[in-house]
Amino acid sequence: MANVWKGFSTYAVIGIANTLVHWQLFFVLREVFALTQALSNLLAFCVAASLSFYVNALYTFAVSPSFGRYLLFMLCLGGVSLAVGWMGDHWRLHGMITVVTFSLISLTCGFLLSRWLVFRRAEP
Repeated sequence: MANVWKGFSTYAVIGIANTLVHWQLFFVLREVFALTQALSNLLAFCVAASLSFYVNALYTFAVSPSFGRYLLFMLCLGGVSLAVGWMGDHWRLHGMITVVTFSLISLTCGFLLSRWLVFRRAEP
């Protein structure tokens, strides 16, 4: 079980920077451009996750980043970000609840998705 979480601390540190970018951009898109929470969350995720994908590929998982891996990661977690944002809109939640909820889901599910699928090494 411990092997499953190998690299989680590095992933979490990179995730802190990712989260700061995501939250700032989310609130700018919501307040300045009056976008929905769903669209704000998706766009903020796409910008923040693009950098963290590359850094995690190199430093957390030691795997060459590729467009296919990037697309898989972005589609999976992008869908989650859109769904959480939609729920925030639907239930008229405060934006802080939306980004905190997505950040917690993204931290754990994103790490497991990355570990088992996106950055999986080919078996010899």
